[in-house]
Amino acid sequence: MSQYFTLEEANAALETLAPLLRQAVALKSAYVQSETQLQEMAQRVALAGGSQLSRADWLQLRARRDAAAARLQELLEQVQSHGCLVKDLDVGLLDFPTRYRGQEVYLCFRLGEERISYWHGVSEGFRGRKPIDGDFIANHNGGRRQ
Repeated sequence: MSQYFTLEEANAALETLAPLLRQAVALKSAYVQSETQLQEMAQRVALAGGSQLSRADWLQLRARRDAAAARLQELLEQVQSHGCLVKDLDVGLLDFPTRYRGQEVYLCFRLGEERISYWHGVSEGFRGRKPIDGDFIANHNGGRRQ
């Protein structure tokens, strides 16, 4: 059973979730950097016809990449266990399911924002964000799905 959030509940959850999301964004960056370095090393070996490669450096880089991936997976599961959806780790986007005028929509948060100030339809995504106004506040609700 998935959770619907009120605006107040989602904003309160950010106290816990925003630091975890920041960590996840940093870990994704570390993972991508390590993966890029591994690919560059492999390409150098291939282009040089099997040139010497420091096995210790290769193993250390692989271990760093794998550790970042494992910790990132843990963080994503931890964030999502709260009922929200991680939408983009490049910029740090979270969506919180809610209901507006009887339809499921998302409260949308982006790292760097102080609180949730936008919402969008399920199929609209970040580009469809609309400011939360009085009508939205009066006509949205959280609670458990039926």
